[in-house]
Amino acid sequence: MNTPNQPNIKLSNTEDYRESYANSVQVRVNVWDFFLVFGTLQQQTETHVEIRNFQGIYLSPQQAKALMAILQQNVAGYEGTFGEIKLDPRMMAAGPVH
Repeated sequence: MNTPNQPNIKLSNTEDYRESYANSVQVRVNVWDFFLVFGTLQQQTETHVEIRNFQGIYLSPQQAKALMAILQQNVAGYEGTFGEIKLDPRMMAAGPVH
């Protein structure tokens, strides 16, 4: 199987480009796209968590799968260097699919 040649890629930022920190990502899926909602989670009390969403991004199913692959690769590399990433089981609850 032949691998096609990679194109030369030039990266540039638009005038409204910005970087933000997110410790919350919600994913909504429908037949046409994936919608990722980024926010910051703040633990107010033991039983109260506030999430402030600040950005929503739509991805095609193909781009979502490509993102999944590159994230898997980078998480594996991170864990190989720094050790296993532990997740809080309370934050793993599955939400509704839209």
